[in-house]
Amino acid sequence: MTTLPPSFDDRDGYIWYNGKTVDWRDAKIHVLNHGLHYGSCVFEGTRIYNGNIFKLTEHTQRLHDSANMLGFTIPYSVEELNQATIDIAAKNNITDGYIRPVAWRGSEQMAIRTDRSSIHTAICAWEMPKYFGEEALMKGLKLTFAPWKRPSPETEPVHAKAAGLYMICTLSKNKVMDEGFDDALMLDYRGYIAEATGANFFMVMDGELHTPTPDCFLDGITRRTVIELAKKRGINVVERHIQPEELAKASQAFLTGSAAEVTPIGSIECELGNFEFKVGDITRQMMQDYSDLVRS
Repeated sequence: MTTLPPSFDDRDGYIWYNGKTVDWRDAKIHVLNHGLHYGSCVFEGTRIYNGNIFKLTEHTQRLHDSANMLGFTIPYSVEELNQATIDIAAKNNITDGYIRPVAWRGSEQMAIRTDRSSIHTAICAWEMPKYFGEEALMKGLKLTFAPWKRPSPETEPVHAKAAGLYMICTLSKNKVMDEGFDDALMLDYRGYIAEATGANFFMVMDGELHTPTPDCFLDGITRRTVIELAKKRGINVVERHIQPEELAKASQAFLTGSAAEVTPIGSIECELGNFEFKVGDITRQMMQDYSDLVRS
């Protein structure tokens, strides 16, 4: 019988909440907050390795940038949030785990208009194992295409890490996992390959790394890190629009993200066929280089 972890609202520990450290179970919000009803909420996710938070400032700055894209300003500076993140991780004795900052509009107004809304900020830290599990690192993930597409930049603030943009990810992830897959590969509104439900996509063709141009989805911090690592190895990286049919020409493929880190893909099944990939030399090199970097 599998033992489930405790619910995220019922754990020991502490959360940084609007400038104060509060007991984990006491970090509550009102049911009529604007973030819940209208999606006025942005968040981040980063990992802590051996007590060091990976690219903390980049993640905190992106939290601020995402809030600005949604039309509000976080009432704490990047430096203040950085220190709060370090402090709450230490308070919870987290040396290897996951950190989730989040900012949202409050409950002063229950309507579309937000001119009188307050802004709230919280930071949580907890232990977290491999996102996809150890077996995925050996065999690779089993993917299929998502039923939803990434929207046009003319319809959503697509470069913000905003809570509302992840609803189609949840719908897609739930559907494909019920069908026996590990995750879903999402196309964009034009039919190009975009990303997985919570991670960026890379594939290897003729010794080069190819990755979709992030013009309608998040340009991940881990994505940019892997591109830098590949270039240091002398591997050519091509950022471009990728047609689904081109999966047939790829020999390797993997996902990148703060939670996913670098995780290989073993297969992608879709109407076009069943595409098989090796956990090959370039994939393994990127996995190792990323692991070495975050733990250095």
